[in-house]
Amino acid sequence: MTGFVDHIQEALRQFEFASALDIVIIGAIIFLALLLMRGTTGVQLLRGIVILLVVALGLVRILDLKVLGWVMRESFPAILIVIPIIFQPEIRRFLERVGRTGRFGWGLRPSYDSVLDVVIEAAQNLSRDRHGGLLVLERETGLEEYCDTGVRLDATPSAELLEGLFYPNSALHDGAVILRGNRVVAASCTLPLSGRLGRSHLGTRHRAALGITEHTDAVSIVISEETGDISVAASGRMISRLDGARLGAILKGLFAAAEVSQVNGRGLRRLFR
Repeated sequence: MTGFVDHIQEALRQFEFASALDIVIIGAIIFLALLLMRGTTGVQLLRGIVILLVVALGLVRILDLKVLGWVMRESFPAILIVIPIIFQPEIRRFLERVGRTGRFGWGLRPSYDSVLDVVIEAAQNLSRDRHGGLLVLERETGLEEYCDTGVRLDATPSAELLEGLFYPNSALHDGAVILRGNRVVAASCTLPLSGRLGRSHLGTRHRAALGITEHTDAVSIVISEETGDISVAASGRMISRLDGARLGAILKGLFAAAEVSQVNGRGLRRLFR
């Protein structure tokens, strides 16, 4: 114990202004990196890497696993090379944001308190008119990489705006409209298609609606151009043939759990598992 205290005292004696500056710079870099990945699926990957490293270090320390410890030490230089490759899209986006003025676009978890009714109304009107549509509501996992594939809007959502975006033969009617909180972020976005077996009967729009929920925790609403049917996808599952009341109940159960009973909230979560 005395040796440990002496070590701390010696470290404090060597602590200078440059040391404090080092700590501040490293902390700022880590903070910016976390903010950078907050709006992307990279944060999920980073979380998995951190969990694996913590578990492996814990096993090495507790069980004194010499081989595993050696592998981790020898792999460190390779990790430094692999990490920039894995997070290349996030790093590129960060450098682009630094290079231009304006806000960075990082924020808190989106809130849909005032936009759900707009989405429900737009979906009902598109269904009535047999206009196909695909709306994606971002949750905790960011969708920045998918927004980059479309046209940036940053607009206040309204039923008229959403219906106009999906009007047949309009410039932005193909692809998905992505909403983050109370903003329409982008339109005409390209989404990953679901590759699950047994879904071959689905069209491209429905496969995209399902695919984005397989890769992220987003919720998608898709309106069939052929039948006018409204479907909701979440957690890789899809519920079809919804009317306005059922659509509203599902969306509010997913995004506004505080406004519905706990029983309904649990039922909705089980439904999409």
